[in-house]
Amino acid sequence: MLKEALDGQLTVLCNAVAASVQVQVEPVGRWFEAFLKRRSRNVSASFQELEEEEELSEEEEDEELQLEEYPMLKTLDPKDWKNQDHYAVLGLAHVRYKATQKQIKAAHKAMVLKHHPDKRKAAGEQIVEGDNDYFTCITKAMEILSDPVKRRAFDSVDPTFDNAVPSKAEGKENFFGVFTPVFERNSRWSLKKHIPSLGSMNASFEEVDNFYAFWYNFDSWREFSYLDEEEKEKAECRDERRWIEKQNRASRAQRKKEEMNRIRTLVDTAYNCDPRIKKFKEEEKARKESEKKAKADAKKREQEEKERARQAEEAAARMLKEKEEEAARQAAQQAKKEKDAQKKAIKKERQKLRTTCKTHNYFADSEADSIRMMEEVEKLCDRLELTSLQTLNEALASGNKEQIKAALEKQVQEVNVQMQKEKEAEMQAQQAARSAEHTSGGGGGVNNRGWNEEDLQLLIKAVNLFPAGTNARWEVIANYMNQHSSGSVKRTAKDVISKAKTLQKLDPHQKDEINRKAFEKFKKEHSAVPPTVDNAVPSERFDTVGAESNSSPWTTEEQKLLEQALKTYPVNTPERWEKISEAVPGRSKKDCMKRYKELVEMIKAKKAAQEQVAAKNKK
Repeated sequence: MLKEALDGQLTVLCNAVAASVQVQVEPVGRWFEAFLKRRSRNVSASFQELEEEEELSEEEEDEELQLEEYPMLKTLDPKDWKNQDHYAVLGLAHVRYKATQKQIKAAHKAMVLKHHPDKRKAAGEQIVEGDNDYFTCITKAMEILSDPVKRRAFDSVDPTFDNAVPSKAEGKENFFGVFTPVFERNSRWSLKKHIPSLGSMNASFEEVDNFYAFWYNFDSWREFSYLDEEEKEKAECRDERRWIEKQNRASRAQRKKEEMNRIRTLVDTAYNCDPRIKKFKEEEKARKESEKKAKADAKKREQEEKERARQAEEAAARMLKEKEEEAARQAAQQAKKEKDAQKKAIKKERQKLRTTCKTHNYFADSEADSIRMMEEVEKLCDRLELTSLQTLNEALASGNKEQIKAALEKQVQEVNVQMQKEKEAEMQAQQAARSAEHTSGGGGGVNNRGWNEEDLQLLIKAVNLFPAGTNARWEVIANYMNQHSSGSVKRTAKDVISKAKTLQKLDPHQKDEINRKAFEKFKKEHSAVPPTVDNAVPSERFDTVGAESNSSPWTTEEQKLLEQALKTYPVNTPERWEKISEAVPGRSKKDCMKRYKELVEMIKAKKAAQEQVAAKNKK
């Protein structure tokens, strides 16, 4: 309960207030538009108030719109509506393309109230029956101007628009006075809203460059469908309609081309007459001359600096080389001294070991044991390094005969064990090499069973012949091997895939060995030339007199040259194979003919294998 306040005092209640949190809210849609209007006008108003204000302003504009009476309106022929000024018909000749849809509707309403046939008939005026009354022109004008597409077509051929391009003489006399209104007039055709102005004589290079870049890449919405001579709606059939559309498209394209040439001529003329361009070119020329001169001076100074630096570097390099040679010579002498000293020391230690063992008769009771121990001592002398020999000699010098013998035998045993390990490791390496060679030959493992050297070579050839992406690739490869293998074993796609994976895991040297054997077999089989060739091969014989054969494999570049030569010189070309061999450097006529036959046989085999697999799949 609060304590009652005394006379003249106030009762105050205090409590902790939570901290305020600022939340940013962004308006969207029509509320965003109202927000922009409030911010631009610097007023605080609701969305409804702004809409009411906008409607009121539009009504005021409609009330302020003054229509100009067209004096020739009553003389217009409705059939000649294409040659009429529709803006003038509605009394909007002074507004033209800037007129809004509301203004057009208001103008049409006023014209209807004034020129409607019923109104005029009630006033006692003679009315023409049918569509021949001039009121039809008002209706047609409203139809065209109320449709955005038709209105754009009419605006494109506005009869009041000036298409003239100023001449160079006019532009040089008063460039800005002549070309500024021309560019402003033609800017109405631009699809882009932000159009750069021509500017003044004080404009920067960036502004001028931006202006001409815009006009050289001018994108115009102007089109000429309004001038179509034929109307496809009047066609009697589909073919006639298509013909009319074709004619209209051609005429529109021609007029569009002429329009773009007009704009290009305008821009070229302005560019050639622009005094700012001339000023920029003179400034650029002066800048380049100064840069060229500064560059030449800098290059001269740089060459002088380089020459001085080169001489200094040569002197320093010469001194450094002399120092290095002297240091290397001293190091070589020191190394030679150390090597000689080490040789003497190890020779001394070996002699000491031999002397110690000889003094104790090699710790043997018989001649055979003495010879055996002598061999072991020599083995120690050959195997042990200097530190090991020194340690062994110290141990032999500090003990009695039994201790010396035990130390010597221990060292001999260690050396023998090490030699035995090295020998076993060498034998294992040799055995692994033989096993790998045996495996590559097709004799080991379940997956390699029945694969001889000929099958491996045939598999490698088939894998290269049918690359990845071939339809049913592994079935085609298996079928190809079954057709060309001399063995009786039939391969399946699974066997071929398994063996191909095994070959991928082989050592690269083993792969090279297999490829080398395959090439040697290929040379052996093709060493004898058959007496006849296939019908596809020309009539020349392989055993041409004086032809030299190149037994090296065909490279990719040679293969491309051969294929191009075969295309260049067809079958009916005289002396065809002489010309083909000249087009392939390093290859004779005989080589080219043999290679052609191999390619023909390879393609036939490839097609046969693919056709067989396709037939199996259909079944």
